[in-house]
Amino acid sequence: MSVATIFSRAQYGMEACLVSVEVHLSNGLPNFSIVGLPEAAVRESKDRVRAALINSNFEFPARRIIVNLAPADLPKQGGRFDLPIALGLLIASQQLSASSIHEYEFIGELSLNGELRKSLGILPAAHACQHNNRIIITADANKYELTPLPQGSYLCASHLLEVCAHLNLLQKLTPPKVSIKQHITKTLGLEEVQGQHRAKRALCIAAAGQHHMLMVGSPGSGKTMLASRFPLLLTKLNQDQMIETMSIYSIANVTGRRHDSQARPFRSPHHTVSAIGLVGGGSTPKPGEISLAHNGVLFLDEFTEFNRQALETLREPIETGVITISRANAQVVFPARFQLIAEMNPCPNGCDINEYGQCECSQQQIMRYRNKLSAPILDRIDITISVPKLNCKELLNKSKTYKEDWH
Repeated sequence: MSVATIFSRAQYGMEACLVSVEVHLSNGLPNFSIVGLPEAAVRESKDRVRAALINSNFEFPARRIIVNLAPADLPKQGGRFDLPIALGLLIASQQLSASSIHEYEFIGELSLNGELRKSLGILPAAHACQHNNRIIITADANKYELTPLPQGSYLCASHLLEVCAHLNLLQKLTPPKVSIKQHITKTLGLEEVQGQHRAKRALCIAAAGQHHMLMVGSPGSGKTMLASRFPLLLTKLNQDQMIETMSIYSIANVTGRRHDSQARPFRSPHHTVSAIGLVGGGSTPKPGEISLAHNGVLFLDEFTEFNRQALETLREPIETGVITISRANAQVVFPARFQLIAEMNPCPNGCDINEYGQCECSQQQIMRYRNKLSAPILDRIDITISVPKLNCKELLNKSKTYKEDWH
């Protein structure tokens, strides 16, 4: 037959939309065209596919080739369609068996010698494929990202020839065995913090009730130290939450988080972050810091130093738990249900005390400093607590008794 249909997935925000890769061969002058709203990287796949097939000892059809990526109105991005296009060409030219092709979905970028390369956003695609009772076949480099899914719901290959051998029933692909090194690290809890009993109690209440919290105190009072231990008070992620969190990291191409970790994410962006960096955006919408903190904690250090416009964009996500990014040709929704923990100084100079025991800032300077935060933002924060700087002598006297009480 001269027509073949292969299933794949396109990334559209958090959704992995099903794409039918239709390959048609007809008589006429040799030509290779791709239709279906492809971007530049997708259009360039015809050169990668041609070289990969030739270098894998297949015959490239010298005919008129049309590849349709359906639905035609859905934008297609990246090199993830290289593998399904190559398989469609082999099936349409009768170089590959198509008996079980509809049981699988394929995502993978091809190198010029036929090797499979890693694709972004593979976890949400594999999760959607699992719900459709199909098995996804992708690059071996993606196997660590797919560890939250049950084994048997995905297969990995390192070369185009391995995928073809599996489809021709010559050598079956086996589910990859992923061995992840267990990183044993000493986690410090609130019992390691001496003093600040009221602040610790407030953190426990915030963790129990999922309340947003603001800590106000001079530098050196331990605000950042307390906030960094806050995730240890929260429950672990369940399986669905872990898949949802890792899907966001997969789409954003953010590394540094273990794929099997059930710890809740903790994001602490610098105060120079832009509004787009905080809530997400761009010409091709990507998740921002509030989405990367989904199901976890967003810690804003030096709260008053953040750009006011960036802080104002947090109003709707705090209330709704999602962020909607609208563009001329797309409207993307990312989850953003996070717990906000912020800290700030009581005055511009950090409450520096002069020789008379008073703050050196004038009342007008203090009011101007605190007015950097709008009333709607402060209204969304449930707990505001003062964190004073403690006397070292007092800490030494009370630390032993408090440790016994805490345990």
